[in-house]
Amino acid sequence: MPDAHPPTAVSSSPAAIPRPEYPRPSFVRQDWLNLNGTWQFARDPGDSGLERGLVTSELPERILVPFCPESELSGIGDTDFHHAVWYRRTVRVPDAWAGRRPLLHFGAVDHDATVWVNGHEVARHSGGFTPFTADLGDVVRAGEEAVVVVRARDSARGPQARGKQSTEYANHSCVYTRTTGIWQTVWLEPVAPTHLRRPRITPDLAAGSFHVEVPLAGRRIGHRVRGELRDAQGVVVESSVSADFDLAPRLVLPLPSDRRRTWSPEDPHLYELVLELTDPNGTVIDRTVSTAGLRSVTLDGKRILVNGAPVFQRLVLDQGWYPDGLMTAPDDASLIRDIELSLAAGFNGARLHQKVFEERFLHHADRLGYLVWGEFGDWGAATGPVSGDNQQPTAGFVAQWLEAVERDYSHPSIVGWCPLNETRQELTDRQSVLDDVTRAMFLATKAADTSRPVLDASGYAHRVLDTDVYDSHCYEQDPEAFRRLMAGLDKNTPFVNPQDETPQSTWSLPYRGQPYFCSEFGGIWWNPDEARAVGEDRLLSWGYGQRPRDEEEFHQRFAGLTGVLLDDSGMFGYCYTQLTDVFQEQNGIYRFDRTSKLDVERVRAAQQRPAAFEADGAQERP
Repeated sequence: MPDAHPPTAVSSSPAAIPRPEYPRPSFVRQDWLNLNGTWQFARDPGDSGLERGLVTSELPERILVPFCPESELSGIGDTDFHHAVWYRRTVRVPDAWAGRRPLLHFGAVDHDATVWVNGHEVARHSGGFTPFTADLGDVVRAGEEAVVVVRARDSARGPQARGKQSTEYANHSCVYTRTTGIWQTVWLEPVAPTHLRRPRITPDLAAGSFHVEVPLAGRRIGHRVRGELRDAQGVVVESSVSADFDLAPRLVLPLPSDRRRTWSPEDPHLYELVLELTDPNGTVIDRTVSTAGLRSVTLDGKRILVNGAPVFQRLVLDQGWYPDGLMTAPDDASLIRDIELSLAAGFNGARLHQKVFEERFLHHADRLGYLVWGEFGDWGAATGPVSGDNQQPTAGFVAQWLEAVERDYSHPSIVGWCPLNETRQELTDRQSVLDDVTRAMFLATKAADTSRPVLDASGYAHRVLDTDVYDSHCYEQDPEAFRRLMAGLDKNTPFVNPQDETPQSTWSLPYRGQPYFCSEFGGIWWNPDEARAVGEDRLLSWGYGQRPRDEEEFHQRFAGLTGVLLDDSGMFGYCYTQLTDVFQEQNGIYRFDRTSKLDVERVRAAQQRPAAFEADGAQERP
């Protein structure tokens, strides 16, 4: 389903606006104002801008928002460390918004943001991956100008969650150029004093219905919430409920059997959900449009079932990085293209790795039937002597992760959550901070979402005994050696990432028969251009294992490694590293610029035979 009634933004500038599409497709309002484009900009290496009066000063440089200053698309292209940066933009609130409160939205600002409007501080937010909003109703009205000033602070090292951003000056191995400041769309939209907040849409496949929680802002006596579910034939079902009593009124929308259609990779059917808030006079004061998919995710022994059936998850690791935009896609078409490239290579989904992807990516995954695991950007979180410059876990990890889960809860393409990745756990005589944070993130995810499985930490240190899913990472390049490592799953002794080289460190609690998959493997290091350009002793790239001698050896290795996992009836899926090259890490199916470097049809063919998991799962259970 395309964008439902896509809103038309009020033009904030006669010049072309980068990333002009509505940034929040799961919760669409008709009226909005895109603030992407040219902003004033200043680098603040000493983080002294507040004392120097930058809140009220013109700034010397210009930057193209929403692209970060390290990116080429921003017009700055400075990849050095940025301890603090400043933005400034003047915008006129449209006259047509009279009587409504303007909300100022930021898709993501890395890492700690403070926002002033007309000299008043209106927002603070910590976390580089998740959105936040400032209500400007007490600061600026329709027809008035708003001077928006943003300060973003970003530490190159220390405890903050940064995903794959390099803590060294240059990128290296599998870490990449940093992102500082605004890197997703900034926009304004008007709302009534009492208005809808983002709904939580929960499909109930067993009952053939949707449960919709509708949080509200503002006083609500005498108000009602109305929901209407639509398909291509028109209205399917509608319901309304009084908004007087609950902070989040709940709607139940049962589907008649003749209009009931599940969402699946083969048929990614989406309903349109229209929500309206009416005042005591029956006047509609807020209206939003969302999409909803009817599907279930279930655990059955070692199996993960989608809509009650085994679906082998042929996943690919997607870093979500772009040569010119870094963590920001240059345009919406690039997000769609990445999914299409993955599907063309034979994958049916992805681990969205070490960043919270732009929400429009998930919207396209919903439309295209692409299975994804939502993930946070905290690679290598550790405590104690093994931590080094890795990201050290804090309570902020939990808060920011919950913001991500709340943002993405209603997307049917998400079939699992992974709060942490490759954590390292010290063996001490007392519980560590990482133990506490790991369990807190697991329990918080389970409390926030009871409809999806949760993997406590991908690879390495599984610290939650009752985690829903268990996994390992293994980059063994020889298929036969890989087969021997993976062979124990049928005896309930699967491969577990081994103890670190540090004697006092331990990694995982025992496996207890959960659904299991090898969630990182392969990573075959292959750069045909480099192989022609330089000798083996002068390689500029990085990848896993010994490089294949030629493309034929790549395909044989790829088919051998994937075949090991396809043959394992206990394996519910796998995740191959990775979709594209990223800078010096050149182990993708595609180049960094998304052009082909392999025979993609052979990559696809190696994955298309039925997996043992699917064959066994198709048999009737006793």
